[in-house]
Amino acid sequence: MNKIHHTAIICSNYEISKKFYTHVLGLEIIREVYRQERQSYKLDLALNGDYIIELFSFPNPPKRPSRPEACGLRHLAFEVDDLEKIIAHCKSYNVIAEPIRIDEFTNKRFTFIADPDNLPIEFYEK
Repeated sequence: MNKIHHTAIICSNYEISKKFYTHVLGLEIIREVYRQERQSYKLDLALNGDYIIELFSFPNPPKRPSRPEACGLRHLAFEVDDLEKIIAHCKSYNVIAEPIRIDEFTNKRFTFIADPDNLPIEFYEK
């Protein structure tokens, strides 16, 4: 294996999630496709030119438990240079971060926000 190619996310409201991932998080749109036969959008997103997320919409997707911890994918984590800067940026979009924590093993600072479907997203300071 070389690297993780991408992470697929199914959202409940495509327009709201598209705005969150592109405007709030600032991911770049590589390609957007509407698949008529599946009544589904597929949005390919990049960070710094690297393809990282496929955002899907499907009619009536089932809810996935997120908290407390359930089996399966727990969260996405993004490395950031300045935790306060990303927290302030998110707050300007009314996305509130949890209190900053310290990783007990690395002594690095991190926090979490949630996407529109309550998927936890971590910001981990470099």
